[in-house]
Amino acid sequence: MIQTKEEAQRRVDRITAFRGELVELEQEQILVLTGDQHRRLDAYFHQTLDQLAQRFDVDTTDSQKKISMGMRVVTILGGAALCISVFLLFYRFWGAMPTALQVVLLTAAPLVALAGTELAARREKTLFFAAILAMIAFASFVLDLNVLGQTFNLTPSPMALLVWGLFAMALAYHYGLTLLLTAGLVCMTAFGGAAMFMLEGYYWPDFLERPENLILVGVAMFALPYFVRHDRRPSFPDHYRALGLLAVFLPVVVLSESGRVSFLTWNTVLVEKLYQFVGLFGSGAVIWTGIRQRWSHVVNIGSMFFAVFLFMRLYHWLWDAMPKYLFFLLVGIVALLFGTLFRMMRKRLGEQTI
Repeated sequence: MIQTKEEAQRRVDRITAFRGELVELEQEQILVLTGDQHRRLDAYFHQTLDQLAQRFDVDTTDSQKKISMGMRVVTILGGAALCISVFLLFYRFWGAMPTALQVVLLTAAPLVALAGTELAARREKTLFFAAILAMIAFASFVLDLNVLGQTFNLTPSPMALLVWGLFAMALAYHYGLTLLLTAGLVCMTAFGGAAMFMLEGYYWPDFLERPENLILVGVAMFALPYFVRHDRRPSFPDHYRALGLLAVFLPVVVLSESGRVSFLTWNTVLVEKLYQFVGLFGSGAVIWTGIRQRWSHVVNIGSMFFAVFLFMRLYHWLWDAMPKYLFFLLVGIVALLFGTLFRMMRKRLGEQTI
């Protein structure tokens, strides 16, 4: 029984793929249906697609998919523009307002946006306006806590990041908005890094100066979908894994080039070599895991960072030791060799599943 839009879209994609494959089979005279069978099959597909489109508003054609992609881009741009407008509007007239009015406006803004989000979500299946209003609600909530803290001279705390993250993720899970999920996970990642940095005795707003804590948060985020089921939001685990990998590998890139920002008390060169090893072989392990689990986003992220770490190593080892044309020739050859290796791995895994 299909319960979510993601499941419905996968069903539509399978039907579309089956139709295309059936045409190929008939052209090659491998499977030829009778006229009656064609009519019954087309009627079934038409009825199924129509029901899924009415219930979940899925994309049943390539043109609809392209339009949906454009709508997502417009949602991000429009939501970002409106959020910036809210910030600028508040600060434009803020100084002329009494404190009581400031508190009322700050409290009302996210509540009004939330009410608009709920109303829009009930009236439309695409969640286009609901997503924009949810972004405004999140921006208003961030502004709310930030300005109230400044107004009443409260001590800055990383707990604000936690509250922002929980608010964004609550919206994301309730309405199925991946953009709000991303915002929430970013806030939670920042909170994790800042909180550990503060517990270690440092000034928490400077947590990015020691990025190792983010690695631990990234590992936890990547592993979370193994322990928490997302039956109602099957697309969410992909975002957890993708952002978790970014939270791991971005600090590793920094530490592999600047070992002095590490918490490790070893020699700086030794720390850099350690993270160079972790980055190169860790990204390779991520690629292997992504191929075996058929996680294309994991393979893509792992491949990107593998290329980054490999190029950085080749640059440090060979840039000054050979002519530049020879260096780039070598980089191209190495890339082709690893590409061939990945193709062999992919082919082998494909043969194991047949």
